[in-house]
Amino acid sequence: MLPLQQFKTFITENHLFETGDKILLAVSGGKDSVLMAHLFKASGHPFGIAHCNFNLRGEESVRDEHFVKMLGLTLDVPVYVTHFDTKAFAKEQGVSTQMAARTLRYEWFEELRIGQGYQFIALAQHQDDAMETVLLNLARGTGISGLHGILPKRGNLIRPLMFLSRQNIDDLITSHDLDFVEDSSNLSSNYIRNKIRLKVIPLLREINPGLDLTFSENIQRFSDTEQVLRQVVEQHRERLFIAKDGAIYLPITALKKLDPARLLIFELLRPYGFAETVVTDLLSVIMAGRPRVGAVFYSRTYQLAVDRDYLILTVKGDVSENKHILVHLQDEALTFRGHELHLSHHERREFKDGIPFDKDHAKIFVDADKLIFPLVIRSWQKGDRFRPLGMRGFRKLSDLFVDEKVPLLQKQEIPVLVNGNGELIWVAGYRQDDRYRVSDATLRLTIFQCRSLQITYTQQS
Repeated sequence: MLPLQQFKTFITENHLFETGDKILLAVSGGKDSVLMAHLFKASGHPFGIAHCNFNLRGEESVRDEHFVKMLGLTLDVPVYVTHFDTKAFAKEQGVSTQMAARTLRYEWFEELRIGQGYQFIALAQHQDDAMETVLLNLARGTGISGLHGILPKRGNLIRPLMFLSRQNIDDLITSHDLDFVEDSSNLSSNYIRNKIRLKVIPLLREINPGLDLTFSENIQRFSDTEQVLRQVVEQHRERLFIAKDGAIYLPITALKKLDPARLLIFELLRPYGFAETVVTDLLSVIMAGRPRVGAVFYSRTYQLAVDRDYLILTVKGDVSENKHILVHLQDEALTFRGHELHLSHHERREFKDGIPFDKDHAKIFVDADKLIFPLVIRSWQKGDRFRPLGMRGFRKLSDLFVDEKVPLLQKQEIPVLVNGNGELIWVAGYRQDDRYRVSDATLRLTIFQCRSLQITYTQQS
């Protein structure tokens, strides 16, 4: 008899789905998925079958599709079939054929699940698949999550055969004389997973005949350990992550006290895609006696900047966005990184009561005859220097930011106005260059005013 009671018990204990839920079965035609279909039919759960033809094995792919359609007729359930040009998609995306097939398969399954009103997608993976996944993850390098292999349920994906081994499935297929088709690629040692299946696991079974039980118990321990780790990480996340102005601030002093720091910081940053090697480099910076302020670490979509007291986590923007803007003589207003820049041109004689100088560094008066258009508005760059108003010598812009304690993230947002000859005219909101000040000899002047839409300028005397 089919192991219906074990099947039902596994579904219940792992909360895979509720009675009456419609389940979409991914069926290739192999032993595993055929047995899964028969178990669903015998248990009375409503289900349908989904089959992908990846057009990778010629006539064999056509045979598999025909077999699955006949299986659906035999079981009296709906069958959904789709065709993919897998190799073309792999070439277009620049990925392996296996990765392309995986992407196409899961995207179509989810579209089908939603479109046809199914609650879950059932995959016919079993205990040996979980064992292979753990060994594969160990060989490639993995965290705690990679040690539990395949989970019985993850999101809309369920794996109701995880209570069976490959040998159990082979025995059930034989004893019940169930038809199936064999994928010849499963016997090829060209694929890494097949090498583990065909060569590594048989050797491990010679060492430990009870390998299946040992792995099953270990996987459960790893899963429990991961659950404890997640709880600890979430407690630290609630304590350490400070959301402010579209960024997340992590206090460096508190991070340095974490133990084990490498593991916990890696887990804290895992949702943002930071690789373990990046975390190792980050640790070498923040654990130093004096952290290297300004160092930036990247994941695919995020960046982590080292400031004086905090790590600042932000979404990685397009580096070309607002890299520089040209300012032409006829312009009256421009926008740069959330700032509005206004300019106007005047004759000195317009100011009969004298030029209304003030201490507002968001507004400057410039000798217009010294301007070479087009001007440029850009962010600061390493090596930038200027002559602050009232000083004779030059000063690095980076030193100005340090003295004024400008937050690391704000540095890139501050507009820097540059003359056509490359000289800095104005660090908006902070300092004007002395070379462009209005003097008694000035006949024409240009007034620049900057209004921030994001930050409040530091006012200085």
